[in-house]
Amino acid sequence: MTTFRDRVSLGSTGLQVSRLGLGSSFGLSTREVERAFDAGVNYFYWGSIRRPMFGRALRHLARRDRAGMVTVIQTYTRVAALMRASVEVALRPLGLDYTDVLLLGWWNDLPPPAIMDAARALVDAGLARHVMVSCHNRPSFERLARHPLIDSLMVRYNAGHPGAEKDVFPLLPRPRPGVVAYTATRWGTLLDPKLTPPGERTPRASDCYRFALSHPDVDLVLSGPAGGAQLDEALTVLDQGPMSEDERAWMLRVGLAARNAPQSRALNPGHLFDKVTGMLTGQT
Repeated sequence: MTTFRDRVSLGSTGLQVSRLGLGSSFGLSTREVERAFDAGVNYFYWGSIRRPMFGRALRHLARRDRAGMVTVIQTYTRVAALMRASVEVALRPLGLDYTDVLLLGWWNDLPPPAIMDAARALVDAGLARHVMVSCHNRPSFERLARHPLIDSLMVRYNAGHPGAEKDVFPLLPRPRPGVVAYTATRWGTLLDPKLTPPGERTPRASDCYRFALSHPDVDLVLSGPAGGAQLDEALTVLDQGPMSEDERAWMLRVGLAARNAPQSRALNPGHLFDKVTGMLTGQT
């Protein structure tokens, strides 16, 4: 049986990544992050919330096997002159000289030239090896993917938001950039029995990760377990394989119901972020 155990190239970057990645925001202990690495996870997202326990784990792992890790540092800065300092501050607690991926966070169109020039300067200086952009505006992805500096994309894709299947993935150039799917559980709403249609089974987190990984244009799905039990659940996806058409249809039914639930729509953090993005100046 085909599983998600083998690592793949993140698009044309040459980075060999696990199919499951871990985010720093949700409260995993140092021991649990190291356990995930020992279980085969090598993609670590030092992102919006940088918890010290997660950082300590990356510092320990880098001493053991820096070449076996893929680190991602995100910056939300809208001021190009602040980008280098923000990345250097992010690297310091990890004990790293560089990040494998610099993630330019939450751009709904191609970042302005000054931002791209600052990112290129970090690559030229050896502080970052590759550049990724995250975006919520699906029509912008084709343009992002064709920029010569951007070699990976972070795409919202889940059973409640499957629009990337029509609006993003078919439009990517070939060979395509790396693709990381995020919000696989749709902020947890796909796991909520109260939002599951009558007669349908409520998905587990691993089902949500499988849904995203079953698309051939998704290299990796980002996970955010908050403790050991949730990490165990996430890790099960590595020994599973792509969904059948029946499983996929079930996930889409559940996703549609969750998306249409009024209380579910209110949970979308993107609505608030879009209001404050213009005020961000030097935050990472």
